[in-house]
Amino acid sequence: MASGAAAAARRLLLLRHRRRHLVPNHHFSSSSADEVLDGGRVKIFDRDLKRRHRDRAAWAMRETDPLVDAVADNLLDRLEDCRKAFPSALCLGGSAGAVRRSLRGRGGIEKLTMMDMSVDMVNRWRELESATEDGPEMNFIVGDEEYLPIKENSQDLIMSCLGLHWTNDLPGAMIQCRLALKPDGLFLAAILGGETLKELRIACTIAQMEREGGISPRMSPLAQVRDAGNLLSRAGFALPGVDVDRYTVKYNSALELVEHLRAMAETNALFQRSPILERDTALATAAIYQSMFGLEDGTIPATFQVLYSSK
Repeated sequence: MASGAAAAARRLLLLRHRRRHLVPNHHFSSSSADEVLDGGRVKIFDRDLKRRHRDRAAWAMRETDPLVDAVADNLLDRLEDCRKAFPSALCLGGSAGAVRRSLRGRGGIEKLTMMDMSVDMVNRWRELESATEDGPEMNFIVGDEEYLPIKENSQDLIMSCLGLHWTNDLPGAMIQCRLALKPDGLFLAAILGGETLKELRIACTIAQMEREGGISPRMSPLAQVRDAGNLLSRAGFALPGVDVDRYTVKYNSALELVEHLRAMAETNALFQRSPILERDTALATAAIYQSMFGLEDGTIPATFQVLYSSK
């Protein structure tokens, strides 16, 4: 990526087409991606691999990232719509570091617990916090959103910024969040939606068909807008709200995009995945991406759709 926060900020285009959605009366359907059964439970994602991705991201992530900082800031905007304070708050994995950077006293949070499945990520957060002199009382724990190690009725606020879409049982994870909340608590989540990286998906599919004669799962299945409200309803949240934002980020090349995804720990963690992307296929993907979506200034755009859920 280009060095410097200013250069990174210039590449970020916030095309924020926000829409408010009523909760649809749809049943959530599982992805068509291959699934692994473990003791009767469906497992789409390799959580151990995702933990290793987050170990790597702990040392690859930037001190500031315009995309994740914008998502975190927009998530925290919901706190300004609330008249009450939230003394105790839990922030789950994903881009929790960006949430901490963007907090700036919002929500009346007195004690903030940050949790991640990666020991390296938690240690990284702890190191960064040691250089911060103000803010709420901080607590750091290692834990997995699929088996939330938090007592029931203990939190006023639970936030998840770009993390829950990697859980194998998203409604189950949300149920655990609901149980950990106090009766009048607030749940806020931002997850990547199905239009995310649509340009890369198209380019990779065409390249695989041309070079390999077929396609294999290279990218994660993501929730659609119609599913988001129903997920909250299934988890037992009453009258949930869902907003949708779309962000476009400009990169100098497809390789630069992939490096950013690695720094965000957003690379492929499907159980049924091809272990190696052939070099010819990778080069063809980059060339097709540039040919189909390249802009006049030589950069390529990448779409990130974010579903904001609150209750």
